[in-house]
Formats: sequence, structure tokens, C-alpha cells
Amino acid sequence: MSAARGRTGRPPLTEERKAEIRLEIARAAVDLFVSQGVTATTGEQIGRAVGVSARTVWRYFPSKESCVRPLLAAGIDVIAAQLRQWRPGRPLDQAFDFDRDLAGGDRLLPGPDPAAVGALVRLTRTEPGLRAVWLQTYDEAEPVFARALAERAGLPADDLRPAVQAAMFNAALRAAVEHHAWHAAGPAPATARAELAATLRSALAVATEGLT
Repeated sequence: MSAARGRTGRPPLTEERKAEIRLEIARAAVDLFVSQGVTATTGEQIGRAVGVSARTVWRYFPSKESCVRPLLAAGIDVIAAQLRQWRPGRPLDQAFDFDRDLAGGDRLLPGPDPAAVGALVRLTRTEPGLRAVWLQTYDEAEPVFARALAERAGLPADDLRPAVQAAMFNAALRAAVEHHAWHAAGPAPATARAELAATLRSALAVATEGLT
């Protein structure tokens, strides 16, 4: 009996490469949604922009709207890490360096510049599928922020206080991003980043009153 042949073909993708592909698909979806609308965009077009098949797109995402989720969720772990490092007595709006992060430091918003993300957020007003993904992302972020705040304070993970604080913090972030997206006049990318950073700081300064 001859020896069984080994498997041929390309090696399986690493988790890191899979994450990269998801981000590539997300960037392409955002660009297409903004330029031609959600309805006119197909899975085939998204895949073509990345150099993969539509079948690959659907392997990673259940719908074309859900393709944007990696971009919206990319900053959650970065923000949670900064919450853990938030020093007692320091105002919350000073615990983050949004100017650095939005310029590419810790990449709160990797992929398209904030102006493109703003255009995507504006689409959530009229596209229920995108709105659902947008809100789901914040819903999933909230317990992550609550755990970070609990660790910072040395409280149990299920303590009510960090849960309420996380809800307030989360709402401030979403309100700031939406306010900026819906009121921005489409400035240059650098100006858009600076304005978004200022809006985030203002929102957190308001939230700080209930978080100190």
C-alpha cells in the first residue's frame, strides 16, 4: 500500500492575516458605501476592490452592512487599555490623547481617515442595516469598558458602579462621533481629525461630571 499523500495547496491563513483581510474588506466597503451608496454596492464589488471573491467576503461577514464592523470596533481595546491607566483625580477628558491617536498613534480609527468614517456615520441616519451595526458595536463595547473601569477601581467585574460609568462613557463617545459626523462641513483630513478630537474631549468633559 502506498503512503498517503500529504495535503497540497496553500497553507491555512493565520489569525493575524484573517484580521488583516477583514480590515481590507471593511475599508473597501466604507469607500463604496460612501461613493455610491449601500443599495448600489454588491458583495462582488467589495471583493473585487480587495482582490478576493464575493464568496470570501461572505465567509467573513453575514451581510454587506456588517463588513464595516471591524473599523467601528477597532479602537475598543485601545480605549479600554487607556481607561485602566486613567489616574485617580485626573479629568477623564485628559486621560486620552485623541490628537495623537487619531493621527495614527494608537489608531482609534484605523483605515479611512475620520472624514470617511464621518461620512459612514452620516449614512447610519438613512441606512437601517448600517445603523444596527453601529449601535451593536457600542453595545458590545460597553461591558469591555465596564471591566476596565472595574479593574481600575479594584471592584468586582459585576459591580453596578463601573457598569453605570461605562454606560455614560460609552454614550459620550457615540454622541461625540455622531455630533461631529452630522455637523462637519467636510474639511481637509487634518482639520477633520483635529475637530473630532476636540469634540471627543468636550463630550468626555461633560461625562466627567458624572464619572468622578
